[in-house]
Amino acid sequence: MEYFIPWRPRKTSLVMWHSSSTQVWQNRWDGGEGYKDMFLRRNYPVYLWDGPRVGRANWPCEATNYFPYYRDQGNFAGWNFGPRYGSWWPDVQFPTQDEEAWHQATSARYVEYDTANNVELQSDAAAVAADSGKVGTDIVYLTNSAGGLRAQLTATKASGTNIKGIVTYESIGYVFPDNINITAGNGGFGPVVVPLENFKKLAKLTAIQFVWGDHRADNSTYVVQSRLAAKLINQYGGNAKVLKLGDDAGLKGSTHIPFADLDNAKVAGLLDDVLEENGLDEYGDDDGQ
Repeated sequence: MEYFIPWRPRKTSLVMWHSSSTQVWQNRWDGGEGYKDMFLRRNYPVYLWDGPRVGRANWPCEATNYFPYYRDQGNFAGWNFGPRYGSWWPDVQFPTQDEEAWHQATSARYVEYDTANNVELQSDAAAVAADSGKVGTDIVYLTNSAGGLRAQLTATKASGTNIKGIVTYESIGYVFPDNINITAGNGGFGPVVVPLENFKKLAKLTAIQFVWGDHRADNSTYVVQSRLAAKLINQYGGNAKVLKLGDDAGLKGSTHIPFADLDNAKVAGLLDDVLEENGLDEYGDDDGQ
């Protein structure tokens, strides 16, 4: 965990949970200001989290197997730069003429071990961290891709009330209660099925938002799952919403990592709205400005 505490901090800590590299939170694709500094300027404590077996915390206690393959080319479509490798979306929020930006985006990525065991391990660790109070007593997880599943599962495991919200950017994987007819996944992208009483903990969070870029079809698997998850959370009194950056906010060309896009200041403004509307922007004392 790398953390930054402002001189006069707000009450809410932003825990930035990636699925590729902490670098995506620190800079835009072109090297401009990223979410870390944007929200430090707004006086939020910021935590950059590498879960067990990930990135800077990748020292395992069990044997692992890693098989390299052409991940850069695969990431091109996976990260929504375009429909296929080398074919950019015409409106994409990426500096397409800067070949160095593309190299930096891919070379900064960590090795991932997306297994069901690691989903459990990483959410177990995050729940311990949340309950300890060491990352604050008012936590909002900002997550990307597979990090969204892990943060949702963390909220179902934590025993305290320190977790206040989750904002997921293109979450790949969702948590569902065991009283509905859905088959649990056996890999690192869910879905994960939990006891209903644990699932109801998601409904106790102040706010949950599932964010999607404009090049994600409404009938794609994970968008459909996000709408179902939000519906079920709200059924138990929660406050979960799905936001399409294109349809709902008019932002075009978003990638899989919109908080690193060229228009990330506009994406950050939407996060400001969520925090303010739900009272998660308050200061910890009467001196905050």
